[in-house]
Amino acid sequence: MSQPTPRVDLPQVPHGATAQRLTWRFLPRALRAAVEQRLGGEVVADESKESGFTTGFASVLRTADGGSVFLKAASVVAQEQVAAAYRDEITVLRALAAHDRALPMPRPLWVLDDDAWVAIGFEVVEGRPPRRPWRAVELERALDLAEEIAAATDPVPAGLALRTISEAEPSLLHAWEMLPDRPHRDEALALASSYADLPLTAFCHSDLRDDNVLLDDGSAYAVDWNHACLSTPWQDTVDLLVSAYGDGLDVEEVLARRALTRDVDPEHVDRWLAALSGFMADAALRPAPLNSPHLRTHSRWYAEATWRWLGERRRWH
Repeated sequence: MSQPTPRVDLPQVPHGATAQRLTWRFLPRALRAAVEQRLGGEVVADESKESGFTTGFASVLRTADGGSVFLKAASVVAQEQVAAAYRDEITVLRALAAHDRALPMPRPLWVLDDDAWVAIGFEVVEGRPPRRPWRAVELERALDLAEEIAAATDPVPAGLALRTISEAEPSLLHAWEMLPDRPHRDEALALASSYADLPLTAFCHSDLRDDNVLLDDGSAYAVDWNHACLSTPWQDTVDLLVSAYGDGLDVEEVLARRALTRDVDPEHVDRWLAALSGFMADAALRPAPLNSPHLRTHSRWYAEATWRWLGERRRWH
């Protein structure tokens, strides 16, 4: 199979190297001691994971006797938003752990949470993110993962007090009102605002990008569950296909045959693409955070990929 040719003529982020994170030796001594107590030994090796766009600590830690953990940690004071996101994820993980169906995710092992730091220890999955540009085989595995999540969370697990995605991110519906005028903006706004009229009742990971997917020899796993919400059952699938479109793959063919999207009204898919493109275009105009230098490049790329795909579907171009 030939290498896909990206359709979007914009700078790309350095996939797999987008984050600037603390490493093990820079964590506070008290936190390191608490983690080593949980591990039952001194940490002798750490491998920082540099994908994603937050500054939270994210490393695989190993002890001399073979113990290991994937640790996520954030300072409550210095990384307030990241720590809050980890606490949101803890709430979701606890509800999912009590669910009677296993989900495709690394198993959470323990939590450390005090006034200074929030930390979550996970089992180590010896996997890697899909390669970018997307390869068709790896895209199919990621789409299988989206369908597995949808099946395992139908009905929505008890104990999850989830908001709808339009409640969690209201700007999805209205971002086009704040953006500079362009052809078809009013139509895009009408589409985006009507997404909330759809039945938003299915569990949705809602951040299922390539950097939140791990592939090993036979399985696929989703990570970073702090954005879970209620949406359409097919949103995660379409989210994956946005980046595949931008990488040059024929996503309409995929959309027409995958289980979660083949029977969906095309107008409904367009509503979500309009909402997502406006949301990303608005995000791209915000000042770039110093500690996440690639975030705005990421936002611009997704905004353009989503807009171009929507434009092709609407025959705007």
